[in-house]
Amino acid sequence: MEPTDAARVSTEDRRFERWYALADRFVDNIELVVYGKREEIKLVVAAMICGGHVLFEDVPGTAKTVLARAIAQSIEGATTSRIQCTPDLQPTDVTGLSVYNQKEREFEFRQGPIFANVVLVDEINRAMPKTQSALLESMAEHQVTVDGATRILPQPFLVMATENPIEYEGTFPLPEAQLDRFFLRTALGYPDPDDELKILYEQRHGHPLAHLRPAVALEEVEELRVAAQEMYVAPVIQRWIVDLVRATREVEDVSIGASVRGSLALERAVRAWALLHGRSYVVPEDVERLFNSVLVHRVVFRPAFLAEARKTGWDAAIDAFRGRCLELAPRPQPEDVDLTVVPG
Repeated sequence: MEPTDAARVSTEDRRFERWYALADRFVDNIELVVYGKREEIKLVVAAMICGGHVLFEDVPGTAKTVLARAIAQSIEGATTSRIQCTPDLQPTDVTGLSVYNQKEREFEFRQGPIFANVVLVDEINRAMPKTQSALLESMAEHQVTVDGATRILPQPFLVMATENPIEYEGTFPLPEAQLDRFFLRTALGYPDPDDELKILYEQRHGHPLAHLRPAVALEEVEELRVAAQEMYVAPVIQRWIVDLVRATREVEDVSIGASVRGSLALERAVRAWALLHGRSYVVPEDVERLFNSVLVHRVVFRPAFLAEARKTGWDAAIDAFRGRCLELAPRPQPEDVDLTVVPG
């Protein structure tokens, strides 16, 4: 190998090592206040560095607000806000509105809570459809248009929305178009007994969030976004991702399968997932691990499937659905996956 080639590979290695250390530092800092949920934290961070948003279908009291604040506090200079959705919440309560300034004799724009780096939208399905739709432009385009003027949202920009899976009275289910705007859907769930006991000890004299310090800078988060794009995905895995998404449209129990947006999201998600696990390349296990979180909420199931899911449980039904998709789009064989290519 020529010296110049050796120097290039050495530089690439140092660059990737810096990215891995940066990602670990970010996740480690968040885990200082959200105990025992490292993989779930990585899911949310993966969505953030891909420019996506997260829908939590979870019961109350599982540290979703803490996670949102911990992410923002871990980024130097980042801001966070919380929107509590109720039926009387108006679109302008989210986006902001123009107010007449009598002193200056002109209208001035007052920013709404959507103008933050990390926005927690609590119980999003309690807001009226008109208010829910106010989030669509901001989530898809990272901008807000009010009174004909378009305003760019701060970067990075992450929406974390929650739904309560056990209480549906007085709610307005999200339409498929809006569900598809979410990069992934997941849940934090209750902590393990040891972690719950640790929470009791830690919060005897206040919340540990009060002492959480930044671990990364805004520009370093942008660096992670660039890094995720550099992770190598073998062509056979890219083809498998497309085949898997297309399989969701062919399974008998499905009315509408995942769209091309699902293919894009899954491919980007596995790149970020590889980065957060210290690899410069994607392996088939990454795709299988993220299948449920990235694709299932984009699928519209037939009534027969939903009736069966009520009997067997949602998790079991979804695992069976994934199994049928994998039968239609089998996992690549190890000898077919070439991971010897040097990224960069």
